[in-house]
Amino acid sequence: MNASYRTSAVVVGAGLAGLTAAAGLAAAGVEVTVLEARDRVGGRTHGLKVGPNAWIDAGAAYLGERHTELLSLMAELDLKTTPTTMHGASRFALGAADTTRDGRFPPLNAVALGDMFELLDELTAAVRPEAPWLTPDAERLDRLTAAEWAEQHLTHPDARLFFPLFLGEMMAADPADVSVLHLAFYLRSGGGIRYLNAFEGGAQQDRIAGGAHQACERLADRLGERVRLNQPVLAVHQDDDGVTVRTAHGDYRADVAVLALPPLLADAVEHRPELPVRRASGRTARGCAVKVNLVYPEPVWREHGLSGWSVNAEGPLLSTVDDSPAGGGVGVLTGFVTGSEAHRYAALTPEQQREAAVGQAARLFPMLPEPIGFRLTDWVNEPYSHGCYAALFGPGDWLRLGPTLTAPHGRVHWAGTETSTEYFGLMEGAIRSGHRVVAEILNQA
Repeated sequence: MNASYRTSAVVVGAGLAGLTAAAGLAAAGVEVTVLEARDRVGGRTHGLKVGPNAWIDAGAAYLGERHTELLSLMAELDLKTTPTTMHGASRFALGAADTTRDGRFPPLNAVALGDMFELLDELTAAVRPEAPWLTPDAERLDRLTAAEWAEQHLTHPDARLFFPLFLGEMMAADPADVSVLHLAFYLRSGGGIRYLNAFEGGAQQDRIAGGAHQACERLADRLGERVRLNQPVLAVHQDDDGVTVRTAHGDYRADVAVLALPPLLADAVEHRPELPVRRASGRTARGCAVKVNLVYPEPVWREHGLSGWSVNAEGPLLSTVDDSPAGGGVGVLTGFVTGSEAHRYAALTPEQQREAAVGQAARLFPMLPEPIGFRLTDWVNEPYSHGCYAALFGPGDWLRLGPTLTAPHGRVHWAGTETSTEYFGLMEGAIRSGHRVVAEILNQA
């Protein structure tokens, strides 16, 4: 690094990407200030306390053995993993009658689902994860929505029923919102369908004991007063001598800025000079996820031979999983509301939301008592995330936005899981984007 040119940096966003970048720059001797719009650090990781020393994840939660940068960071921060519990039978509500069966494979036509996954595997294998816009036939694949692809290729009703549920679970997407190129890239970037979809040996094998939010909190503790909360950024102005980051409470001056923001939020900031290519388009959508945590005195479903896992054709809870804290004390059934159902559910009143979720859980698991806690996190309407798990790239987005996704805009550099072609949309992708930005800045002459 040319010390006379890059000695200070303002990092916008105190999620995993921003804090990873800030910690790396600070370790290299760069004077760092982190600006976070919320009153907490963590971004799309968010911990909720549900009992004495018992925390749950209201946002990002799961990891696997391939998530090497996350595991390395956890070791550095003295954080441990706890396995995602999947012992017992699963519940399915996919037709006229609810079904209980061993394993996670739904009670649908196995040949039809097998054919669907073979077609998805072919798409996934063909994509170029490091540059999706250079994938063979990229223009057609980026123009076609996943909904249109399903209409053309999925003929069996069971495959048509399961496809949107699969997309909701994997990427919090409605098939109409994403291009086929983005679908294929997302699956390839995350390690392939089988890895992304697996608990044991897969991307959902473990959670961070005590909650994923701890990683950001411990990074922020190291940075100390360099992290400023309640500082939503309004503008980023560059000149020959540096960059000015403007908030409602004041201006921050530095040599460079790192914007660790989702594309839709990065575009909402005023840039001078203007961006040559915007970070999002009119077809870029928010990740469609609402996370519901139902808290019970204990995980009573386990006593009845059930894992807590369910898949459901009708909402609001399109899937559920046992997220009970490892130390015991309470049982937590987490429900995922995704895709178009997330928008519908988010529009209900709080009373309606609770009634619908608690009622559906009781139908799926009749042994459940009345919950002692109900926590809902609406990521669709969260003003400083604009969706979760990640932004959804719609028709034309990869060809239009992809080539400049990581290219610096003068003194402005980009981080965030949406800028990572490895593990896009995951905590691992966020951390890798932070490391990339540190190398980018330190190596800049």
